[in-house]
Amino acid sequence: MNLIASADENWGIGYQGKLLCRMPEDMLWFKEHTMNKTVVMGQITLESLPGSRPLTNRINIVLSDDPDFFAQGCLVVHNLKELWAQTATYADEEIFVIGGASVYNLLLPYCRKAYITKFHKTFPADRYLPNLDELPEWHLLIISDDQWHDDLRYNFCVYENDNPQIPLDK
Repeated sequence: MNLIASADENWGIGYQGKLLCRMPEDMLWFKEHTMNKTVVMGQITLESLPGSRPLTNRINIVLSDDPDFFAQGCLVVHNLKELWAQTATYADEEIFVIGGASVYNLLLPYCRKAYITKFHKTFPADRYLPNLDELPEWHLLIISDDQWHDDLRYNFCVYENDNPQIPLDK
């Protein structure tokens, strides 16, 4: 299992249910890594997608506390046991956690890699990803050269978890 997100200098990832920054290059990076794979998200993240519809050409799994929640075109799970049952047949590199903050926090220990678009700017944020630079089990594996979109500098980064947890029910 992997994680993909964009974050500002304070590891902010969202504000009032929206991404901090929508940038074509970041959207392409996201698409290239998740296309034809399985994506895991929370209900709020699904509802923030265009039309509140699942991402095309991906298997969409939504983790929701609401036992009555239904989303057409998605597999809905309500706990980790159900999630592990749904993902049991997929290789780890085929699964991407795509948000939101509570789902990132819940699944971060199980992720092997984190694909982060790191913005060199601080935005107003109310949702955060843990600072991977400060977590001892995570290390920066790859960082791109500086990229620019207008006046915004950013890097594409890949972090690796030295000791990912293995799901007990998988």
